[in-house]
Amino acid sequence: MSHIDLYGIPNCDTVKKARVWLERHGLAYTFHDYKKEGADPAKLASWIAAAGLDQIVNRKGTTFCKLSEAEQAAAADSHTAVALLVQHTSVIKRPIAEHAGGLLVGFKEDEWRVLLD
Repeated sequence: MSHIDLYGIPNCDTVKKARVWLERHGLAYTFHDYKKEGADPAKLASWIAAAGLDQIVNRKGTTFCKLSEAEQAAAADSHTAVALLVQHTSVIKRPIAEHAGGLLVGFKEDEWRVLLD
C-alpha cells in the first residue's frame, strides 16, 4: 500500500477515528491540519472535480449553519465554493484521504477497509 495523505482538523471526532483506524492497520499517512496549514485552493478544486461539490462541502456542520445566506449560496457553485472553503476550512467534509487509488471523503470503516486494507 502506498502512502496516504489525510486532511482534516485534529479535534474532529471523525478524523480521530480515521487516524486510529489507519494506525491500527499499520498504514503510513501524513496528516494535513487545516487549522495550522490552511487549505490549498487547487487541491480543493481537484477534489470537487473528482468527488463532486456535495461530497466536499459539509452542509450539516455548525460552521456552515452559521454562515450568512450569501456565503451558503457560494457553497452551491464549484467556482465560488473553493474560496469559501479556503476561508472556512471547517466547512470541508472530514476527513479526506488521498491514496493511490483515489479519494475517500468521510470515514466509513467498511469503505476504507475495502480500498486501503
